[in-house]
Amino acid sequence: MATLGMSEKDKAAVEDFRRDVVDPSRTSLVIVDFWAEWCGPCKQLTPVIEKVCAEYEAKGVKLVKVNVDENPFIASQFRVQSIPTVYAVFQGQPVADLSQARTEGQLKQMLDQVLGQLPIESDEKAQAQEIAPLIAMGEEALAGGDADRARSIFEQIATMAPDNSEVASGLIRALIALNELDAAEALLTSLPAEVAKEQPIERARAALTLARDVRPVADLSAVEAKVAADPDDHAARFELAGGLMANGDRDGAADALLEIVRRDREWNDGAARAQLLTVFEAVGLEDPWVAAQRRRLSQILFA
Repeated sequence: MATLGMSEKDKAAVEDFRRDVVDPSRTSLVIVDFWAEWCGPCKQLTPVIEKVCAEYEAKGVKLVKVNVDENPFIASQFRVQSIPTVYAVFQGQPVADLSQARTEGQLKQMLDQVLGQLPIESDEKAQAQEIAPLIAMGEEALAGGDADRARSIFEQIATMAPDNSEVASGLIRALIALNELDAAEALLTSLPAEVAKEQPIERARAALTLARDVRPVADLSAVEAKVAADPDDHAARFELAGGLMANGDRDGAADALLEIVRRDREWNDGAARAQLLTVFEAVGLEDPWVAAQRRRLSQILFA
């Protein structure tokens, strides 16, 4: 905003705006709320905006309120014709009009869309970059069968990022691998509602479901004999799949479940397919093994 020919009051307003909005917006997303004391809708919206922006502070969001009666020049520069008017500003430019958001859910949805498209610097991103190699180390230990080490790593990361879903998922799955199922379930149920909805927690939840449903079997020869004697004994094959999975033979478990689907996809209300999907979730939907098994399942279902 040029200041040539402006009154001293307007010049001061521009300098304040540059300090409070333009400069911080170079790395952060600044939410500018244009309001007035006499505006009823503004008073209704204010608690919503303040609450959401406070929650999103770690994501690089900052709230600045502009009283249009006290700052008419700033309001005119943004062509504010009615209030409340709410803009998201990044690098000195409005990047989104948030004025239509009236609820926490609507505002969060719009903010998430904007934040996903811009290189916002935030404490949350900095922390994510810091702990990413530690999470990878924990996952490597877990995949290598060293559940004790994995648990130790994830517990240490959890002190830095207690609400990180990847960390919580890793710790829950480490507890499951150590057969501490009650502790795993207690941790799962203690998670904040927002964290509990995230995909890494779905993976941990699926792993706990499998661990509750199946137990290692020392000798599967009897159930293998039942399947060999009657290939259409789906209950026996399903039992075999569970035993194989519990014993760490996920290839054999997948083969058994896929065979049930191939022979009778509706058996027991689709139990074999449902169990397969739980296995996929527990292993991790991005895992190459899961991708390969999903292709096999699709070939059977759509043959």
